[in-house]
Amino acid sequence: MKNLITKYAIAVSVALGMSSVSLHAQADLLANSEVKFSGYIKADAIFSSYSDGTLSSQSVGRDFYIPGLTPVGGIKESTQFDAHAKQSRFQFTSTTKTDEGDTITGVLEIDFLVTPGGNERVSNSYVPRIRHGFIKYKAWTVGQTWTTFQDVKTLPETLDFIGVPDGVAFDRQALVRYQSGAWEFALENSESTITPFGGGTRIVSDDSSLPDAVVRYTHKADWGHLSVAGIVRQLRYVEGDLIDDSASSAGVSINSKINFDNGDDLRISLTSGSGLGRYVALNTANGAVLDANGNLKSIDSTAFALSYRHLWNSKMRSSVTYAQLTIDNDTALTGLGVNSATSSMSANLLYSPTKKITVGAEIKQATREIESGLDGDMTRLQFSMKYAF
Repeated sequence: MKNLITKYAIAVSVALGMSSVSLHAQADLLANSEVKFSGYIKADAIFSSYSDGTLSSQSVGRDFYIPGLTPVGGIKESTQFDAHAKQSRFQFTSTTKTDEGDTITGVLEIDFLVTPGGNERVSNSYVPRIRHGFIKYKAWTVGQTWTTFQDVKTLPETLDFIGVPDGVAFDRQALVRYQSGAWEFALENSESTITPFGGGTRIVSDDSSLPDAVVRYTHKADWGHLSVAGIVRQLRYVEGDLIDDSASSAGVSINSKINFDNGDDLRISLTSGSGLGRYVALNTANGAVLDANGNLKSIDSTAFALSYRHLWNSKMRSSVTYAQLTIDNDTALTGLGVNSATSSMSANLLYSPTKKITVGAEIKQATREIESGLDGDMTRLQFSMKYAF
């Protein structure tokens, strides 16, 4: 790979008319770098049955489970079928040794979920999106990647894209993170989601004057790990000369993965706070609500997830999951049309005939309830095949 990169750099340099000095400097730099291409190709077939309506053909909730999109208050049941390969992803990782003996790592990863373009009529051509794009140097991570408030290691092995979105912190965004031993400190991109007074279409505000601040501590042991993360941030909304107000947000997320001697594991997540909004359950609840005077009031929420993975043998395994979200709305401000609670449970059977291939089936049942008391259920059966490389 190094020789190929060096030859490519020389060829490009000659084509661009670079000097021999620049040419050799570029070649020397790339000779100290290694580039790895990895990812997976995944095909999904999904049958979704809803007790109270349907999801539109353009809804991302048909590609993977999003708690806030389960239909409620409909007049009839429906079943919808979808098949796609949008979750397939590709990652380029570059590592470069410096003259001082350190390592620079760059990661760029893309997939095809939650993007415009494409349709199921003829070509199914979907637009790629950036998932991760970051640089690691010494103790620093700079760029777009998982929020420090999230513990990716406790996400379950499921066919669904996330598995337990009701019960976990989940976000990717631009950040600057510093790690010292078991401690991580980060400043991350801010964004506020707000419910209008009386309810209505979500307001997305990028008016915060401060980044979100996150700290996480991870204890590792032979039995697994335990992480505790805290977040403090500002929620702010400005609308001309009419509204200019902010509210504080703070929360904690406790996560653990416990490994057993037989190869099984238990994954636990508990996240709670005021104004967490977009950080939990894929923004099923907003971070704040406007009152009649244009002032922001933070919305409290608590999320919990539990997953047990059992190894049947060296090639077959199953995960059973449960997740729930509860939201403490002030209905005098939000109205009765906002989400009050969601929950989901699932079970799967996964088989790997060889290490790089996984096929499986998964069933998921989910419920969403709004403050008026209306609720709706979803039952989803998913079949998948994945080739990792």
